[in-house]
Amino acid sequence: MKKIVLLLTVALFLGLGVDAQNTIHKFKVKDIDGNSFDLSSLKGKKVLVVNTASKCGLTPQYEQLQELYETYGDENFVIIGFPANNFANQEPGSNEEIEEFCQKNYGVTFPMMSKISVKGDDIHPVYQWLTQKSKNGVMDSEVSWNFQKYLINEKGEWVEMIDPKTKPNDEKIINWIKGTQP
Repeated sequence: MKKIVLLLTVALFLGLGVDAQNTIHKFKVKDIDGNSFDLSSLKGKKVLVVNTASKCGLTPQYEQLQELYETYGDENFVIIGFPANNFANQEPGSNEEIEEFCQKNYGVTFPMMSKISVKGDDIHPVYQWLTQKSKNGVMDSEVSWNFQKYLINEKGEWVEMIDPKTKPNDEKIINWIKGTQP
């Protein structure tokens, strides 16, 4: 009997460890100013993660992202932007230039992180987690272009990938934020 209890305890303990590893909360990243940003600080919030670029046909989505953040960005929702230069050299600037562009042109106040790679050999660990089922436990996906969105629930779990052309103010995203999905 003691062996069974011990085995069950070990299995439960190992199971909890796996769950903790399958959340975005395990990562620490650098914000656009170079400061450490611990994603575990987002526990209890829904998170929209988006890879951004300043010279893309989809760049005007910054305006809608900011409006979404101003409307719903409170204790329960946050947007995290990750500038990336993976597509047609559409984010060539430094972190300082990106930050200035975002504030000057779109008044961005949601958290922006330091520029990273979202695909390829130098893919950032956060995007490895977002795109690999073996790491997120849900689904494989590939970042197809700038402004691809990932929805993360309050527990830090991967929920859904949203196509780059889908606007941030799409009904599907708003319903997810509000918790009114059909």
